[in-house]
Amino acid sequence: MKSALFALQVWKYKEGEVLSLMIHLGDRLGLYQAMVGQGPMTAAALAASTGLHERWLLEWLRSQAAASLIDTVDGEVFELSPEAATVLVEASDSLWFAAGAFQGGVAAPDVVNRLADAFRTGIGLAYDDLGPSAAHTVERMLGPWSRLALVPVVLPALDGVVARLERGARVADVGCGSGVALLTMADAFPNTRFEGYDPSEHAIARARAKLEEGSQSNVVFHLAGAVDLPAEPSYDFVLTLDCLHDMPHPAEALAAIRRSLHADGTLLIKDIRSGVTWDENQRNPLLAMMYGTSVATCMSSALSEPGGAGLGTLGLHRELAQQMCREAGFTQFTLHDLDDPANLYYEVRP
Repeated sequence: MKSALFALQVWKYKEGEVLSLMIHLGDRLGLYQAMVGQGPMTAAALAASTGLHERWLLEWLRSQAAASLIDTVDGEVFELSPEAATVLVEASDSLWFAAGAFQGGVAAPDVVNRLADAFRTGIGLAYDDLGPSAAHTVERMLGPWSRLALVPVVLPALDGVVARLERGARVADVGCGSGVALLTMADAFPNTRFEGYDPSEHAIARARAKLEEGSQSNVVFHLAGAVDLPAEPSYDFVLTLDCLHDMPHPAEALAAIRRSLHADGTLLIKDIRSGVTWDENQRNPLLAMMYGTSVATCMSSALSEPGGAGLGTLGLHRELAQQMCREAGFTQFTLHDLDDPANLYYEVRP
């Protein structure tokens, strides 16, 4: 328990880093200014007054509300208080103005500029647009889970999967990033062939470098997305780990996975623990960071192509995941709550 509380304390500092970028965007784009004296406003109303895209504004507004910088009751209607206006909107008669001190946090200036433009164009940044450091950051953040929880905790919770991997199977990790999860499984199950798919050049370059450094002969990495999976049943086990909500076209990805999976195969979806309503998500002690991260990376990636779904960090709640799997042709959907404070696990079968 002490470790969990200390971890929360540390993550709160990360939340501040993310919010620094969100405050800069609010100041830079005139969002706080547009809300002054307007009373309760929806994202649609703010979009109409600023000419910016509603979906981007909604995620930004929710990050601000989760941080108690903007008021809301339901996560749909928002209001800037007079006190917030004094601190967040530049005015000649306010000694308390602070927003000008926020210049984008640790994000590279080019990335900040492109994020600001995304509010105007509606088109976000793919992970490679964030530079090679993004792949490294994701690896450092998720690597411990891949090494310590995937094989001993998660895989045994799935019906028959471990036995199948021990005998020998064919596995695809869709959105494999720099390959830590795949290489960990390859070490544990030498009789199984593992294939990683990811459209990020930076991530796949890191994955292939790790493969060259190691001794695994049962792994291959593809610079490709889910739509590039085989069109015929080929895999016994497919994983998507913390990435389905980042994809511009997750429904198409699930349909491609269904086509590539054997009739007796298994899909594992690991995704962010989230609720359908604002009230449900209020239980998350790092909610402001979640919505801010969504604007900066997850939703941005999910809107990086025209017509992107834009689910965002908290967008793939259980009900939507189940619905999307059913529409993709899957018939069995089992939730596993494995005492992971950040994620839920879905075991899906044809």
